[in-house]
Amino acid sequence: MPIARLYTGNDGQSHIEELELDTHPGLAAIQSTTGIVFRRVESGYFSDWHCAPRRQFVITLDGEVEIGLGDGSVHRFGPGQAMLAEDLTGQGHTTRAVGDGPRLTATIPLET
Repeated sequence: MPIARLYTGNDGQSHIEELELDTHPGLAAIQSTTGIVFRRVESGYFSDWHCAPRRQFVITLDGEVEIGLGDGSVHRFGPGQAMLAEDLTGQGHTTRAVGDGPRLTATIPLET
């Protein structure tokens, strides 16, 4: 399963690309982190336009999320899917917890 990378493009908009471990070996290496945060939000929770507060991995453990981008596209992620959030500038993205139950995530901030 690829890891989704959320990043800011030269156009100031957030974009998503898929990263495969075999073509991005740095993802499989040990990385320095500052901790881990577990978070639970109810289905329907919405966070309007925002940038990632820092480089971080966000792993959905349960539930689903929709990530909205400035081009109008919506990308859905579910249990077991990981995202590398690096859109630290620009318009950012929206997040909406969707599905039948709450969304549980593990967020792992990366050291810079």
